[in-house]
Amino acid sequence: MITEQWRKITAGDLAPVYLISGTELYFFDETVRRIKEAMPEAADSELSIFDLEETPVEAVIEEADTVPFFSDRKLLIAKNAGFLKASDKSKEKVVHDLERLSNWLDHPPESAVTVFLAPYEKLDARKKIVKQFRKQAVCLEAEALKPHDLETWVKQEAARCGSRITDDAVRTLISRGGDDLLKLGNEMEKLVLYADGGEIDVVTVNLLIAKTPEDDAFKLLDAFMAGRTGEALSIYRDLLRNREEPIRLNALLANQVRLMIQVGALKRKGYQQHQIAKQLKVHPYRVKLILDNHRMTDESRLLEVLARLAEADLRLKTVSGNRERVLELVLLHPVKG
Repeated sequence: MITEQWRKITAGDLAPVYLISGTELYFFDETVRRIKEAMPEAADSELSIFDLEETPVEAVIEEADTVPFFSDRKLLIAKNAGFLKASDKSKEKVVHDLERLSNWLDHPPESAVTVFLAPYEKLDARKKIVKQFRKQAVCLEAEALKPHDLETWVKQEAARCGSRITDDAVRTLISRGGDDLLKLGNEMEKLVLYADGGEIDVVTVNLLIAKTPEDDAFKLLDAFMAGRTGEALSIYRDLLRNREEPIRLNALLANQVRLMIQVGALKRKGYQQHQIAKQLKVHPYRVKLILDNHRMTDESRLLEVLARLAEADLRLKTVSGNRERVLELVLLHPVKG
């Protein structure tokens, strides 16, 4: 839905009123950017921004109803439309005339494009004003992308910038950059600039995008669970050279193992990928990486690994001397499957 509206906006087919809601801030910024590009004159001389936590919505209505002087249409951005979510009215700093807003939505002026921003996980669908927005305005939901859509988005961003990115590079980028589209977009800018119209491969991603401890912990566990002892030790020693503390690495590994056990348990109960992600409050892409590797959901082996890490944690907190050796001894003895 949001990409379809982006195409309309780029083509100059603008609606009088938009409502963008959700938690993925990239979609807020990108939609506003595209609207501004479609209305360059208004964005320069007829742009007004309101914070609805400080200003009553009547001010937005009055500005929208005022005829523009310097262009055919003016652009209004109304941020923090908190009156659309469930809230305690006694804690609101501003009282909004929602009845007037509801009536205005029936016949918004064509001489203005008004964008309401509601950066909240949920709107209160029971409210009359929410129903009115959904009936009269173009409503866009800024939700986190599903794993497959996230990969597609990265490829589309590369193509939009005149480059191409390989599948392995996409997966590596997402595993390091996470699911924050603003952050991924910034990382893509670096990759595209470096590639200069050429292909973006894993080598390029490894060169430009910093690894995260969580990413290395996942790779370390993958190698360990697969019995690739040499690879696991190599990753571990690289982390030590980067001044990672053994006790922190042990905790990272334990957290990863707990997540894998929880994912496997919910999968066996019949939960789907998106349901698991919602239940565990993690991004679906992390769940996808775990489910794609059967070793990561082998509960008996994972429980044994967790027990070993618990023992290692105790030793790391109680013994002195060469602490690096404690976790190394765990990695030297893979869990048999």
